[in-house]
Amino acid sequence: MLGFGQRLIKMTKINKGWRLLATGLCFLIFGLGAFVLSWTLIPIVYFSSPKGLQRERRVKVFIHYAFRLFVHIMSISGVLTYKVDNFKQLNTPGQFILANHPSLIDVVLLIAFVKRADCIVKSSLLRNPLTRGAMKMAGYIANEDPEQVIQLATESLNRGNSLIIFPEGTRTTPGRKLSMRRGAANIALRAGCDITPVVITCKPTTLTKAHRWYHIPEKRCQISLVLRPKLNVDKFRQEEKRSLSARELTRFLENYFTQELVRYE
Repeated sequence: MLGFGQRLIKMTKINKGWRLLATGLCFLIFGLGAFVLSWTLIPIVYFSSPKGLQRERRVKVFIHYAFRLFVHIMSISGVLTYKVDNFKQLNTPGQFILANHPSLIDVVLLIAFVKRADCIVKSSLLRNPLTRGAMKMAGYIANEDPEQVIQLATESLNRGNSLIIFPEGTRTTPGRKLSMRRGAANIALRAGCDITPVVITCKPTTLTKAHRWYHIPEKRCQISLVLRPKLNVDKFRQEEKRSLSARELTRFLENYFTQELVRYE
């Protein structure tokens, strides 16, 4: 008969094997789901809605619930657990949400808990046949022209959407200092809106830039979304020195998120 230690090792291997299979299935579900939604259900929602802002809003809400379902699938299949603090406040329309970016699924989790979420996406996604339909109908913003991005982002916030941005621009590399781009700061200063910071932790780390989908951790990861008090940017606003203001605000955000991550890790 196997001893307790051997049984524990065997159970751990079985658990990891199941999570590897479940992770692969979740990637497959997401890919197939994106294709089906982009070419069937989202167009139905879009063209059956009244013209104007109602179309955009209904598509955003539809994607929100689709992502919420996908997050539940990941949870019940054992791929991950998640925790969202202050969910109702996070779901308040018209917020400018900035978050750190530890894993591939951060944007999925945020959209799953922000009903009218807008995003700045890679322009390549708008050329990808798998995603372009949904992206365009949802009114997501392509990151092609920086000046146009700022203008469209400001307009989106004024329409009552909650804009989600990862100031790092890409996933965090574990162990490295946070480095943020100035785009988020420029939008906050131009729009004159407060920043809603969300601190995301992922323990143990998974789906970073260095991880393939099959590089799963030894135990199931837990992802936490922590909503922090709003940050007022008025003290950084200098109309005659916008580039300097953006640099100062970006440095502030780098220090802020670095300190917050130390608190929650």
